[in-house]
Amino acid sequence: MPHANGTLIRRAGRLLRTSLFAQVLIALALGVLVGRLWPGAGSSLQPLGDGFVRLIKAMIAPLVFCVVVAGITKAGDLKAFGRIGVKALIWFEVATSIALVVGLLAGNVFAPGAGMHVDPASLDKGAVDAKTGGGHLPSAAQFVLESLPNSAVGAFAENSLLQVLVLACLVGAALLHLGQKKVPAILPLIEQAQDVVFTIVGYIMKLAPLAVFGATAHLVGQYGLGAMSTYGKLIAVCYGVALAFLVLLGLALKAVTGLSLWKFVRYTREELLLALGTGSSETVMPRMMQKLRAAGCRDDAVGLVLPTGYSFNLDGASIYLSIGTLFIAQAIGVDLSLGQQITVVLVLMLTSKGMAGVPGSAFLALSATASALGVIPAAAVALLLGVDRIMDSMRVATNLLGNCVAVFAVSRWEGALDRVTAKKVLNGELPAEAPVEAPARNAALDGAAETVENAAENAAEPDGIAVTGAEK
Repeated sequence: MPHANGTLIRRAGRLLRTSLFAQVLIALALGVLVGRLWPGAGSSLQPLGDGFVRLIKAMIAPLVFCVVVAGITKAGDLKAFGRIGVKALIWFEVATSIALVVGLLAGNVFAPGAGMHVDPASLDKGAVDAKTGGGHLPSAAQFVLESLPNSAVGAFAENSLLQVLVLACLVGAALLHLGQKKVPAILPLIEQAQDVVFTIVGYIMKLAPLAVFGATAHLVGQYGLGAMSTYGKLIAVCYGVALAFLVLLGLALKAVTGLSLWKFVRYTREELLLALGTGSSETVMPRMMQKLRAAGCRDDAVGLVLPTGYSFNLDGASIYLSIGTLFIAQAIGVDLSLGQQITVVLVLMLTSKGMAGVPGSAFLALSATASALGVIPAAAVALLLGVDRIMDSMRVATNLLGNCVAVFAVSRWEGALDRVTAKKVLNGELPAEAPVEAPARNAALDGAAETVENAAENAAEPDGIAVTGAEK
C-alpha cells in the first residue's frame, strides 16, 4: 500500500511538472480561493496577469509577419492568398450575423432584464465614460484608413495586427515577384526568425500559471461573487447562448471539414484554459497558430485568417452585445419593436468590426446602438458595468473557437487543409506541435558549408575515430 501511494504521488508530481493544463487549473482554483478569502490582496495581484499579457503581445506582431510572409512565398500564389482573404471575410460576416440573431432571439425568449424596473435617471453615465476613457469607435472609413500603416516600424511598435498583415502581404508579394534567385537569403531568415519567436513564446508560457493566478484573484477580489446573484439570469442566458452557438459551429465544422470541434477543444484545452484564466484570447494566439499548423492547416491560411478574425470575427462579443441591448431595454421598461431590433442587428454588425483594441469597446458599441435606437438613454448602458468582466470568459472562449473554426473552414474551402493529418492530430495519433522545418538554402552555399564542416570535423577527430551523429 505505501508503494502504491508513493507511485501515485510521483505520478501527480510528474503531471504537475509537465502538464500546463494541470498547472493552470490549480492556479485558477488558488486564484479563486485567494480572491474570496483575501479580497484586498487578490485585487492587488492584477499586475501578474497584465505583465504576462504584455509579454505575449510583444511577440504577436513579429510572429504574424513571419508566418504570413513565409506562407505566401511557400504557396507561391498571391491570387490564392487573396481568395483566402475574401472567403475569410465572407465566413466572418455570416458567423457574426448568426451570432447577433441568435442572441436577439434568446433575449426575447428568456427576457433576462424583465421585471427589474430600473430608473435610468438613477444611473451614473460618468461611470461609462470612465470605463471607455472618453474614446470612440472608429467610423468605417477611419477603420479602413487605420488598417493601413503610415510607418513600417510604427505598425510593430503599436502592435496593430491589421497594419502588420498589410505589410506582410506586401513583403510576400515582393518576394514572389523577385523570386528566390534574387533574394535567396530572405526566406530562410524569416523562417529562422519565426522559430526564434516561437521559442520565446515557449519561455513566456512557463509564466502562464502565475498569470492565471493573479488575474483570477484580482477578478474575484475586486468584483466578488455577488454579481452572480444580481445578474444571474443574464449570465445564464449569455453563457447558454454561447454554448448553443458553439454547437452550431461544431455542426458547421463537421459538415465542411469532417472534423470534430470537441476533439479540437480537447486538443487545445491548455490554450483555452489559459485564455479563460487571463480573460484574453491574444495570450494564446501564438500557440493556436502553431497548433493549427500542426493540425494540417497551411501557413498562409493560418497567418491570414486567425489574426484577421481577432478584428472581424467577434462571435462571443456579438452574442453579448445583442443580449445586452435587450437586457438594458427590458430593465428600464422599453419594449423594442421588430424594426428596432433589426436596427440593433445592423448597427452591431458595423460597430462590432471596430471593437478590437479599443478600451471599453463593448460599452462604446452599446452606446452607439442606444443612440441609433433613440429610445434607450445612454446612461442605461451603465447597468452592465457590474457584470461585464464576468462575461469575458464567454466572449474569449467563443471568439477564439469561432476564429479557429474559421481557419479550418476557409482552409478546406481553399484546398489548404490536410484532412488526413488534421484527423490524426485531433485523435492524438500525431504530435500536437508543428515540426520545425529546416529552411531551404542556396545549393552552392550548402556545398561550401558542408566541405568546411567536414574538414573541421576531420581535424577535430582524434586518432581517426569518427564521431557519430548521436555523439555530435
